[in-house]
Amino acid sequence: MRNLWIFISRYNAFFLFIIFFTIGIYLTVKNNAYQRSVTLNSSNEVVGTAYERLNVFKRYLNLGMVNDSLAAENAKLKTRLLALTTVDSAKDVKVIDTVTKQQYTYLAAKVVKNSITLRNNIITINKGSLDGIKKDMAVIAPQRGVVGFIRDVSEHLATIQSLLHKDTRISVVLKKNNALGSLVWGDGNFDIKKAFVKEVPNHIKMNVGDTVVTSSFSNFPAGILVGRIIKPNVSTNDNFLSGELNLFTDFSTLQYVYVVKDKLAEEQKALESLVKPNE
Repeated sequence: MRNLWIFISRYNAFFLFIIFFTIGIYLTVKNNAYQRSVTLNSSNEVVGTAYERLNVFKRYLNLGMVNDSLAAENAKLKTRLLALTTVDSAKDVKVIDTVTKQQYTYLAAKVVKNSITLRNNIITINKGSLDGIKKDMAVIAPQRGVVGFIRDVSEHLATIQSLLHKDTRISVVLKKNNALGSLVWGDGNFDIKKAFVKEVPNHIKMNVGDTVVTSSFSNFPAGILVGRIIKPNVSTNDNFLSGELNLFTDFSTLQYVYVVKDKLAEEQKALESLVKPNE
């Protein structure tokens, strides 16, 4: 307390100046209409700017929640769009309820861990068995492109065997003619933006810019965009051709994914298990 009084007495002139200066400003603003108007306008501007910056900060804090909501909504819209585009065109029928004819649905998930620098890359997402996630389900990117397959599942989390993995193979076709091939990554080139289409019949000619999509023989819905050919018609000396392509999926910025739920997957697996290997 003694030190406080010593400090005040030492700087009493400064404190008196602040007090009288404040009183002078108050009297000037109170008794002069012009100064009062300028002060009010200035204070309103300062307060408005402060509120605006506070709102920007609040919106920033809520970005995670907004992104989760948008991802879930996009998954619903993609599911509805898929229902409208998978109607059996072989029959001239009027579909009243497209949901009953829908084979695939999408579930949005957030990426919590992602590796892109390894030979065998794994992605972890925040959805698990309690959300209906099962092993071998296909996973796609929000905008376009394939991501990989579900590998291991716990109650609340799941891992994805990324396309950027030596054991990942996906059945694909050239969009222009449905020529079948197999998509692989890391065959002498570990660029995360490139992959290879292999086992394309040698009578099929690929061109630069040809679009590659998933086939109906993969766990993916047919027609999911994969990439574009940049180096076509590489001979492999086994009656097949290979081609290099640029992937549509940007794995370095992947924050959300869609897990593809196939309603017929279990039925198909059970049916195919009845076939003996030597038949």
